Amino acid sequence: MTRQLLVPMDDSEPARAAFEHALTVYPDAEITVVHVVDDLETGYAGESAPADADEAEPEFFTEVRELATRRDHPVETAVIEGTSAEAILEFADEEGADQIVMGSAGRSGVSRMLLGSIAEGVARRSTIPVTIVPRG
Repeated sequence: MTRQLLVPMDDSEPARAAFEHALTVYPDAEITVVHVVDDLETGYAGESAPADADEAEPEFFTEVRELATRRDHPVETAVIEGTSAEAILEFADEEGADQIVMGSAGRSGVSRMLLGSIAEGVARRSTIPVTIVPRG
């Protein structure tokens, strides 16, 4: 049976490290990289989510695909909307993920203090294993 991995990503070094970890440690797994457009975070930052947030693809997905292609490992990508930890867990459940692999921290500054650690929230409430890849 093929392992189904979910790798939540933003445009941060810890997220990239988690993706590389997933590619290296689970070379035969099916990997889905998911980016969450967090309604709560954009509100704190004084921004609004794009009207078509669930369809807007972040630029770093190009880098994700290039790295996966160099490793001869196809990946799926998805953009979802919601509150990060809840959205990740819901998506993992819907997609039948066996494990979540994510970076230890992606946010910084006020956003991290106000909203807490997404990785911690996912790890505390997940019903499947969560691997948290530490910073560099």
